Amino acid sequence: MTIAAAPSRLAAAADAALRWYPGGPYDLGRTLGPLLRGNSDPSFCVQGGVIWNAFTTTDGPVTLRLSFAGGPEAEHRVDVQAWGPGTAAAVRAVPRLLGSGDDWREFDEPAFHATLPRMVREARRRSLAVRLPASGRVVDQLVPIILEQKVTVIEARRAYRYLLHRYGTPAPQAGSLAPAGLVLPPTAGRWLQVPSWEWHKAGVGPQRSATVMRALRSAVALERLAALPAAEAAAKMQAIPGVGIWTAAEVVQRTHGCPDSISVGDYHLAAYVGAALTGRRTDDAGMLRLLEPWKGHRQRVVRMIQATGFRKPTFGPRITIQDHRRH
Repeated sequence: MTIAAAPSRLAAAADAALRWYPGGPYDLGRTLGPLLRGNSDPSFCVQGGVIWNAFTTTDGPVTLRLSFAGGPEAEHRVDVQAWGPGTAAAVRAVPRLLGSGDDWREFDEPAFHATLPRMVREARRRSLAVRLPASGRVVDQLVPIILEQKVTVIEARRAYRYLLHRYGTPAPQAGSLAPAGLVLPPTAGRWLQVPSWEWHKAGVGPQRSATVMRALRSAVALERLAALPAAEAAAKMQAIPGVGIWTAAEVVQRTHGCPDSISVGDYHLAAYVGAALTGRRTDDAGMLRLLEPWKGHRQRVVRMIQATGFRKPTFGPRITIQDHRRH
């Protein structure tokens, strides 16, 4: 994996630019996909092979434009342009964001690979271009994941979208290139200013909003967790009341690109993994037993199962979508 300057008219129009070479097959959309909170996430915009993302660094806000190029006869690369006060910090973090630290060599080692279920081996063969991203931005990942606690994805993403439109700020201008309406997620200080009635209007119950507020009072300490190993960061995160093993795992999967963290406590995951690997549903303890032979790579195994497109039989009760705004 190498980094080079990105000489082009587009690069010249940006505050900074670089060209990143992954050194092998690469899929920008599937790699960054876990960071998006649905197709209507106001901090992202996907335009074909181009992904725009707005966020705030330690130096200030930034707008990133990431575009993939390459093909059978050309070396794969990602061209990156950045605008705004946070440009330098964002550009330094781009390689890890794009998965530069995600090393599959042990997973692909023949002896280990042979132990994997056939469906996982086949999925890996078709998914060599997928990396696990590491955003390094704990608050930006923690808030929307707390909003997803014990509710449907539809509810959580609707709430996040509402709150970003209300309390986010416009992304740094990128001339005529940037899509309209790109929004910076609120900083920790801005989140702490959201009044109770706005959480209510967003459909966020008091337990989740209280967890967000409690966590973000320690925002500086939270951001320091990005420099720790994923397991240690997840353990320290759980010291915050309301942040449990599921929330911490979901965060470090995205902030650290953790290849092993498993979302224990997820409403669907254990049954899904059990059905995929054995044909029978299981609980969290059963899922962990099934994945134990691949400890260190359990999240990779789950990602590959998901990449197969496998769908478990849909029997049993469903979570009811609740509208807290009417209570």
